[in-house]
Amino acid sequence: MKHVSDLLWEKNTNIKTLMEKFKDVGFQSIELNKALDVVLKMKREGAKIYLTFTSNMVTSGLRGLFAQLIKLGLVDIVVTTVGAIEEDIMKAHNEQFIVGKFASDDVELYEKGVNRVGNLYITNESYGKFENIMSEYLKKAYEKQKRWPVNELFTEFGEYLQDKNSILYQATKNNVPIYCPAVTDGALGFHLYMFQQKHDDFIIDVVKDFKSILLSTSQDEKKGVISLGGSVSKHHAIFACLLNGGLDYAVYLTTASPTSGSMSGATTEEAKSWGKVKDDSDVATVKGDVTITFPLLIMAALDKLSDEGLVKGE
Repeated sequence: MKHVSDLLWEKNTNIKTLMEKFKDVGFQSIELNKALDVVLKMKREGAKIYLTFTSNMVTSGLRGLFAQLIKLGLVDIVVTTVGAIEEDIMKAHNEQFIVGKFASDDVELYEKGVNRVGNLYITNESYGKFENIMSEYLKKAYEKQKRWPVNELFTEFGEYLQDKNSILYQATKNNVPIYCPAVTDGALGFHLYMFQQKHDDFIIDVVKDFKSILLSTSQDEKKGVISLGGSVSKHHAIFACLLNGGLDYAVYLTTASPTSGSMSGATTEEAKSWGKVKDDSDVATVKGDVTITFPLLIMAALDKLSDEGLVKGE
């Protein structure tokens, strides 16, 4: 029988030590510590690890951390939404996002050409520059070939970038595919549409892309997912794993409630009813802001894995 332990301040406590203390504190701290154990098992057991996240997390400062995880070999496959690709490219071209306020005058922001994501701002000017960038990128890609699966197009984009904190750059450099099933759901989708109006033989092949993620694993391979938020990015990964025998490990970090019946709020237990997660799998669900929970979790994991020699290219 375990008992609650008081959490006390000790000078110069590191993240790894803090996470260890969380296991006996209570509530979500216990779940976060459990999530750490599951992530460590994934890596130690040689599982294929899928990392999924929504675009708002790339709006935030987590973007560089995602790129670093790819570089360090912690993830094998990335699934995200199209805004993440757009904003990764913007930041790789030195666009700066602004720290604002949740309680903003949104009409005033609109009049100034500023778009709000929570307490972060992105200017229309950044999207204007993105349009010019995509015009050049799509021309280059079209000259190379006319038909592109989504993940291969993103690999091509990664070749055009030089930012080591870029998700696309590191994914291309380290042969990690990036899947984006809803590739038209944003500014990039509009630019793809506009480009196709001038070049009707330019095709984005989403079905071949789906085939690629289905063949990214197998029934016999151990599989794990670290899912941040929900949406189509979460479902695309776990559905692919469902068709290959289900996940052995699953960590969900979310603010959503399961009472809505949404994918974002769906728990690992609910996933077992579909066979997306095996009934004997190691799982954890943490409720809370991912900009807080994920850095604590993953930095503690990297510290431990680094000590064990399981982090590449440090």
